[in-house]
Amino acid sequence: MPRQQSAHAAGTDGGRLPASTNADTSQCVQAGQAGGTMRNTSDGLIRVRRQQFLMGSCDPDSFPDDGEGPPRLVTLDSFHIAPTVVTNSQFSDFVRDTRYMTDAERLGASFVFQGQLLSQADAVALPRPRGLPWWRVVEGASWQRPEGPGSHIHERPGHPAVHISWFDAQAYCAWSGQRLPTEAEWECAARGGLHGKRYPWGDELLHEGQPRCNIWQGAFPNEPAAGWVAGPMPARSFEPNGYGLYNVAGNVWEWCVDAFTPHYHRVTGIDNPAFLDDTGRRSMRGGSFLCHVSYCNRYRVGARNGNTPDSAASNCGFRVCAMG
Repeated sequence: MPRQQSAHAAGTDGGRLPASTNADTSQCVQAGQAGGTMRNTSDGLIRVRRQQFLMGSCDPDSFPDDGEGPPRLVTLDSFHIAPTVVTNSQFSDFVRDTRYMTDAERLGASFVFQGQLLSQADAVALPRPRGLPWWRVVEGASWQRPEGPGSHIHERPGHPAVHISWFDAQAYCAWSGQRLPTEAEWECAARGGLHGKRYPWGDELLHEGQPRCNIWQGAFPNEPAAGWVAGPMPARSFEPNGYGLYNVAGNVWEWCVDAFTPHYHRVTGIDNPAFLDDTGRRSMRGGSFLCHVSYCNRYRVGARNGNTPDSAASNCGFRVCAMG
């Protein structure tokens, strides 16, 4: 039985108000501790130049408890970031090299959205978590079996690795010689050079009536639109943003290195901000295929959220970063 993690792989409550920090993010990399061969940390990553950008949001439909603002100008040193989240193929390389077991595998179960369940998984699903009726705790669900028993990733090498906790993501980064992005780095890269826009491509969600990202289609949570399948799409789906990043809106939540606090914009500085004081939660960005304007519009680039670092679910992955 897994811990009762706040599984919209992402709840909405905040954290305590610890001291602020402008952290040297190099302390977040502990390369090599998971074993395996050290790699070129910037190989295949996109370089984002040193710049100042407007971070945060004052969108009227934001969630006050998330602390999306106030918006402010932030300066970042150059860094590298992956064009996609870590895929099943990439995570498989890590596991083969290190024999790592994820938190979901050690716990023996993970959260799966009810609309993804196969008949075999439904048979071993535990009672629905209180207050989260669209989630099921499924025995055997993990990154290798995203929907639980009867599912596999053999034909999904380019899909996001999911059921990944913050601790799992950190272990991967230690092996690869990379790190998780700070919230500021993630948002800067997700904006793709656009100033003050709601989405990575601009202010309009649809293009000629068609979606530009993988978010919930239909009436959430029980009436998906005809032809749309609830679940992650391949990591290189849709058009990339101005910097070449794919799926920074929707698809799967992405862990950041920061601890989560709703006071982030008030307690961090303006030069390379990061918040690393322990609050019991870690920041997540980007939203997922379960986000919908009627329930969770956190697929906006300024939106933020957090969850406990051992949480894992079928809509939770990560993207890597490296020093510039």
